[in-house]
Amino acid sequence: MRSDVVPGQFMKIIHTADWHIGQKLHERSRLDEHEQFLNWLLETIQRYNVELLLVSGDIFDTSLPSAEAINLYYRFLYRLFNETDAYAVITAGNHDSARHLEAPREFLKMGKIYVVGLATEAAGCVFSFPPDNPRVVVAAVPYLSETELPYVSYETEIEKNERYRERLKSFYADCVSDVPAGLPKILMGHLFVQGGTTTDSERNIQIGGATAIHASDFPEGVDYVALGHLHRPQTISGTDYPIRYSGSPIPLKFNETGYKKKVYLLELSNDGTLVRDEAIEIPVFKELCTVTGDEESVLWDAQTRDWGGKYIQVKLKLSKPRVGVNDEIRQAFSARGGEVLSVEIELPEMTRGLEISVEDMKHPEEIFERFHKAKFDGEPPDKTLTQTFSELIQMVEASE
Repeated sequence: MRSDVVPGQFMKIIHTADWHIGQKLHERSRLDEHEQFLNWLLETIQRYNVELLLVSGDIFDTSLPSAEAINLYYRFLYRLFNETDAYAVITAGNHDSARHLEAPREFLKMGKIYVVGLATEAAGCVFSFPPDNPRVVVAAVPYLSETELPYVSYETEIEKNERYRERLKSFYADCVSDVPAGLPKILMGHLFVQGGTTTDSERNIQIGGATAIHASDFPEGVDYVALGHLHRPQTISGTDYPIRYSGSPIPLKFNETGYKKKVYLLELSNDGTLVRDEAIEIPVFKELCTVTGDEESVLWDAQTRDWGGKYIQVKLKLSKPRVGVNDEIRQAFSARGGEVLSVEIELPEMTRGLEISVEDMKHPEEIFERFHKAKFDGEPPDKTLTQTFSELIQMVEASE
C-alpha cells in the first residue's frame, strides 16, 4: 500500500546509477540479483521516506535488453508508483538505447517518473520537484556522446576533446541559467570526470583525459552532481559541492569485490542547504569469490570450505597441462554448494622453444611426435592420435 508521507522540513533523495539490468557474468544471468537489489531499493525508499529517486544512466546492459530485463524494470517502476510517494528521474547511459528508454516518457510522467533519453536542448532536461511547490531543481542530463558533435575537417583528437568539453560546459550552464535563486540545484550526468577511478568492467570509456571533463567545468552554485558511468562509488574533488559516482549496485566482474556497493542518501532543508549526505551500503546478494593456487591447494579449499550460493573464479597454477582438471575443479566446488564460472590456467613460460632442423622438416610425423613429447613431459602421442595426424597429412598432400 502507498505510504502516507507528508513532506517535512527535509527533502530526502536517493542517488543510484549503472544498474546494467540484463548483464551476464561468464554467460550466467544476473536477473535474480538485480531483482533482489530493486526490492531492497524499494524498501530503502520506504524506510527513509524518500521523495525523489535519481538514476544516472545505464539502466540496461545493452541497447537491446531481453524481455525479462525489460519486464523487471517496469515492474519496479510500477511498484515505485503504487507503493511509495516518490518521484523518479531516470536518464539514459551509453549502454542504453536513448530512444527506447524514453519512448513511454509521457505515460510514465503520469506516474511521477521522468525519463530523459535524448537531450536536444537544455530546457527539456530541467525539472522541479514537487512540480506544484518546487523545493529542488534537477538538471537530468543523459549521456551525450562526442560522436554527436558536428564534423570538423582536419580536426585533431585534442581539439575534438576540447570541443566536447565546451559543449558539456555550455549545456550544464544553460540548464541552471534560469533556475530561481534560492532553489537547490542537482545535476545528473553519465560521463567520465577527470580524476575518477575506473575498473575494467566499464566499456566505451577512454582513460587519461580523452573525452573527460574537469570538475571545474560544472557551473557554480550547484548543490550536488549525481553521476553514473564509473562502477566504483567515489567522490571527485575540485569543487565546494559533492561530485559523486554512486557506482553499480552489484559487482559486474570479479575484480569489483574489493569494495562496498552503495547508494547515496541526501537531505535538503527548505532553505536549500544539503544537511545530509551519506552512503547506504547495498547488501551482497550473490557473493563472488576468487580462488588462486596450485591444484592441491585449490582442491583443498574446495573440499574444506562452505561455498553455498557463491559464484567462483579459479586461477589455477599448473606445471603442465592436464586433461580433465577443469571438470575436477568444478565438481569439487559444486559438491560444497558453489558454482565455478571461470577457470583460468596459468602455466610456466617455456624458456626455449622446440628446435627443428631444416632436414627434419621433411618428416612431419617425427616433428609431431617431438612436439607432443615437449608439450606433455616426454609422453609420446598414442597410436590413434598419430594415425589421425598421418591421415590429415595425406589429405593435405592429395589436395595439392
